[in-house]
Amino acid sequence: MKKAPENIFPVFDRLVNRAEKEGRLKQHSKAIWMTGLSGSGKTTIAVELEKRLFALGYFTQVLDGDNVRSGLNNNLGFSEEDRTENIRRIAELNKLFLNCGIITINCFVSPTTAIRAQAKEIIGAEDFLEVFVNTPFEVCEQRDVKGLYKKARAGEIKNFTGLDAPFEEPSGESIIEIKTENQSVEESVVELLNQILPLIKL
Repeated sequence: MKKAPENIFPVFDRLVNRAEKEGRLKQHSKAIWMTGLSGSGKTTIAVELEKRLFALGYFTQVLDGDNVRSGLNNNLGFSEEDRTENIRRIAELNKLFLNCGIITINCFVSPTTAIRAQAKEIIGAEDFLEVFVNTPFEVCEQRDVKGLYKKARAGEIKNFTGLDAPFEEPSGESIIEIKTENQSVEESVVELLNQILPLIKL
């Protein structure tokens, strides 16, 4: 654990602990980290997933890239350095939600293996559920729900992931992969829900 700066005295050890809060909420808190290209369906799936979990009695918080960048991280751009800082802050925020017993659903492009590894290290591997919303670039561009691909093609957006900035696909046995190209939002949410429920049930 990184040493606290001089004259900073954290009181984490004196607070009501995580297990007690999880017991009150009757759930295991986890950080569900959804990664994928812009337009892949991360936010759409997250919104529906939260509704399903809430209906089942779970307490959640969705952290979406645009929401976070319009508030907490509104001073950051899209350079490699700013992307890294964006994810660092979000991961630290996840730790706070975890300690509150809350299930956090994250929707961030987080395009590189290194940047996702950074989030996983901060949050903790045992609490980090990485979900790859796997949608081909061509499908995302065809959807272009925010008009970002059109702007990127016109040169109005630089360092656009998948076009002139890399997206490194997650891999490994621990990755939950959701392929949205040939299935509905409903099917994607049910598939994800079925894999998450055993991990959050108290």
